[in-house]
Amino acid sequence: MAEDDTPIPDSLLPYDSWTQEALRHVVVSAIAHAAHEGLPGGHHFYISFKTGYPGVQIPDRLRAQYPDEMTIVLQHQFHSLTMDEVEQVMSVGLSFSGIPSILVIPVAAITSFADPEVRFGLHFEVEMPEAVPFAELPAPEGDDVPSRAHEGPAEVVSLDAFRRRTPKD
Repeated sequence: MAEDDTPIPDSLLPYDSWTQEALRHVVVSAIAHAAHEGLPGGHHFYISFKTGYPGVQIPDRLRAQYPDEMTIVLQHQFHSLTMDEVEQVMSVGLSFSGIPSILVIPVAAITSFADPEVRFGLHFEVEMPEAVPFAELPAPEGDDVPSRAHEGPAEVVSLDAFRRRTPKD
């Protein structure tokens, strides 16, 4: 067996989870920066998340429309962006079909984050905890909050263009 063909032993240290945690910190920092300073230049974020993840708070109509995963775009049409860096939870106001809504998203629910302005993107493995019966989840709040003026409905997009492609053998 050549040196390059030697199998890599399984690690007894959780490097994969440490790496995911470190990269999630990049997302937290980017959202916290945008919440405090706004988005500079042409920067904008695509954030995909598991809608059924515990702690995700979205209106029932959106949960019905996106029962597994949803992507939001933070560019011109959002307001009240916050990032609780201790609790690792973001909150943002968006309008969907002209209806203002507040979304609360735990960072652990985020499956991908991209800033197309600089072709930056991250993809995360999300482990769904034990299912909590839907009736026990807290109802989302804020469907009646005023929205920042916008030019059209919120956009839900595919992140396929920003995902890393693995070379085929």
